Amino acid sequence: MVRESDAGRVGTRTLAALWIAAAVAACAGTPPRSGAPGGAIAARPHELYVVRRGWHVDIGFPVSGLHAPLAVVNARLPGARFVLFGFGDRRYLMTRDQGSCTGLAALWPGPGLILVTGLATTPALAFSERQVIRIEVTAAGELAAEEFVWRSMAEGDAPVEPVATGPYDGSVYFGARPRYSGVYTCNTWAAEVLRAAGLPVRSSGVVLAGQIWRQAQRCQASAAGGSSADRAPCAVTIH
Repeated sequence: MVRESDAGRVGTRTLAALWIAAAVAACAGTPPRSGAPGGAIAARPHELYVVRRGWHVDIGFPVSGLHAPLAVVNARLPGARFVLFGFGDRRYLMTRDQGSCTGLAALWPGPGLILVTGLATTPALAFSERQVIRIEVTAAGELAAEEFVWRSMAEGDAPVEPVATGPYDGSVYFGARPRYSGVYTCNTWAAEVLRAAGLPVRSSGVVLAGQIWRQAQRCQASAAGGSSADRAPCAVTIH
């Protein structure tokens, strides 16, 4: 028999889980620091950036290394040195009333958006070093990650055009082919980008930013050729 007090605790935990999921569904990441000073770009040509923006994770590339067709976004971001891509729920991101009901609605499958953010400085200076993980990848891995992002934005031969300006300077929304839901969030999509790059990252069950962040930290250590302990597979148990 479930006691009333136990039922109350279960109900509270369930409600908290729903609120967390709704917050993740927003995928409205924190903006880059305004007026961040410029910084030197790392010399290594094949790299990805995992940028934690609150509940949300973006994947970034150096603009100088973008290949066609994804490089088409450069024309929309003049002066950008790095470009970040993030996935989100279209209903939530395109409404001005981003309240609890809109967030909870994002738990059900619906259209998605790709937010593209151009940075005139390095990701570490724009968001702080603690919020950025840089991972070295192979040339083939970098290209495969770009192709995954492009396939998320493009459908057939239709031209890829912005659907709206982004929420802050240097950002723009593009349509997304994947559908957003409470089990396929911005962080699930980001994990799939890293998997496309050839990194041993688990995407199934990834909903929260912390789940992909821990994996990215292991990938960074592994790619850097650390100790044998550091070189453990970057896929981790999802809690």
